[in-house]
Amino acid sequence: MTQGTVGLTPGSPGLDLPAAHFEHARRVADAILYEGYLLYPYHQAAQKNRARFQFGVLMPPGYANVDATEASTCQAECLLECGDDADVIVQVRFLQLVTRRVQAAEPVPPRKTSVRDVPSLTVDGIEYTSFDEAAERQQQITVVVSDLLRGDIGMQLRVEPAELVEGLADSRGLAAGRIIRESGALAGTVRLHAERVAGPYQALKLRVLVENTTVPPAAPRSREEGLRSAFIAAHCLIAVPGGRFLSMTDPPEWAAAEVAACQNTGTWPVLAGPAECTSLMFCAPVILYDHPEVAAESAGDLFDATEIDEILTLRTMALTDAEKRQARATDSRAAELIDRLDGMPPEMLERLHGAIRYLRAAPAGAAAVTPEAGTQDITARPEVPWWDPGADASVSPETDQVLIDGVAVARNSRVLMRPGSRRADAQDLFLTGREAVVEAVLHDIDGQVHLAVTPVDDPAADLQRSHGRFLYFAPDEVQPLPAGSTDEREGGERC
Repeated sequence: MTQGTVGLTPGSPGLDLPAAHFEHARRVADAILYEGYLLYPYHQAAQKNRARFQFGVLMPPGYANVDATEASTCQAECLLECGDDADVIVQVRFLQLVTRRVQAAEPVPPRKTSVRDVPSLTVDGIEYTSFDEAAERQQQITVVVSDLLRGDIGMQLRVEPAELVEGLADSRGLAAGRIIRESGALAGTVRLHAERVAGPYQALKLRVLVENTTVPPAAPRSREEGLRSAFIAAHCLIAVPGGRFLSMTDPPEWAAAEVAACQNTGTWPVLAGPAECTSLMFCAPVILYDHPEVAAESAGDLFDATEIDEILTLRTMALTDAEKRQARATDSRAAELIDRLDGMPPEMLERLHGAIRYLRAAPAGAAAVTPEAGTQDITARPEVPWWDPGADASVSPETDQVLIDGVAVARNSRVLMRPGSRRADAQDLFLTGREAVVEAVLHDIDGQVHLAVTPVDDPAADLQRSHGRFLYFAPDEVQPLPAGSTDEREGGERC
């Protein structure tokens, strides 16, 4: 195995890809990098912020004696199509814990000053606290496929210990204390392996193994101690300019068996970048879909990608002044978040309320023209409010009909309910084969058709109908019944 040693440094990756494609992938990767870094209400006194960093943690090997559930390695395997002369560019990224200590200055006669560690220090109304921050680390490795096919290639990752001292002075220029930021040494390896898979397409199977090999000065006795030598939120961005990665969640049929044989440990490879990008793969420490993206409405990171931005923003804006002061003192990223939300203009808040994206496509071959030319602009906001069915004369739930298996189905039609496999509620299985009466044919804003139905043997049918409560099915989830048909078999299907 070829080896080398390279320091971990931040900065531009220099990938030979369209800048917009990498920026798209990098925004998602950054969101994952800081997922759970701090959670609402964003100060260290909150219970949820006392057990941090839950995703993609690669502990030092010695931590296995404390807890073997958090490994020191992660592995990603994926398939792609490329030539032997293609470059494979792997960018390994993670966070390193940085301990921030606050020390207060105390005068010592006659003209000396001593310092001591304190939980917090207030200087001219600004509070400083001791806390664990994080610093971004990344390393980029570039290899040629032909070299990889001749043998594995590995590189050593190394981070040197560091200490940064920042003095704190009051408005009179007198020393009030200082902040000390310390981070320990980290060591690790990245190993790349590639092989051509059997079959006519000769796809390339690529493996990236990242291992934390750090040996702390003292064996960790707790998770908190282990985190000081950990790779946190570790993930990889893999680029092959000119190559084409295969989806690991929806592979082509010819590659399905090879994809199923890929072994991914602690990582989930997905296609990255915009939908048209095929040369980027994001190996994430959480499960994502292909081509994930950050919502355009998001005004900035909230460190909780599973939340709804609007709700979290409003709750954060409602924090008391004391809670906001605590958050600002806890972490600089939390301070930036609080300041951003406090200064958010009304129009930005309105954007968080949601977006209506009109998905109805123009007819094939239709040319885009302006409304003044006499043709409706399908990308423009319709004059009829989408949320008010009564204002849209083009739909009529009580008289509309839909054709199913050659039968026109409308209000009062009888159908058999056939819940599809895409339904997640197991109780839907009890509806299979039962007869229902159609109450309305509904159209949603995306142009999809839905049937509102009531089971004919429901003893509460009249009550449910009076309250407008129905069951809803897609047209392919019901079977039309001939007019006047009844069930002659107790508990059986109507036919």
